[in-house]
Amino acid sequence: SSEEWLPIQVVSGGPDTYWNPIKESYLKLITLATESVYIQTPYFIPDESILDALRMAALSGIDVRIMMPAKPDHWFVYWAGYSYAEQLIDAGVRVYTYDSGFIHAKTIVVDGTASVGSANWDVRSYRLNFETNAIMYDTRIARRLRDEYKKDLEVCSELTAERLASLPKKIRLKMSVSRIFSPLL
Repeated sequence: SSEEWLPIQVVSGGPDTYWNPIKESYLKLITLATESVYIQTPYFIPDESILDALRMAALSGIDVRIMMPAKPDHWFVYWAGYSYAEQLIDAGVRVYTYDSGFIHAKTIVVDGTASVGSANWDVRSYRLNFETNAIMYDTRIARRLRDEYKKDLEVCSELTAERLASLPKKIRLKMSVSRIFSPLL
């Protein structure tokens, strides 16, 4: 037969789930990385386990990149995301802001595996919202998504330690306050 099967795992979670399958699938993908971890998300408010996994991956020499919007639709979430990004940049994670509108993609590409779905990288998606992601175990799909990610990088600005340090004190205060309240967002 000329039919080709694509190995896909559908992962769903929500407030009715005892375990935390969305977050756990993200953690598993990150910890299995040997070459690269590319993340796109409109909302980046990770918990400590995700922060640790991303930091350890970057410190292990894995190419870890995060792309988030340059323009916020929720101010608190936006500035909290900057504060988490700052922490990861210090560990070698490369963070980009998407400058061509609002990015709403929710993807992670790790080596030859990719996940696409409704879940953001925040506590709401891990615990409070009903979310579903499809994890595709196919190197061709992962390569295509990685190529699209690289095209998106062409309209991004890198968020560097120097860029963050040059932000006005008023913005730095917004980042700090947003970070404090981020578990509630």
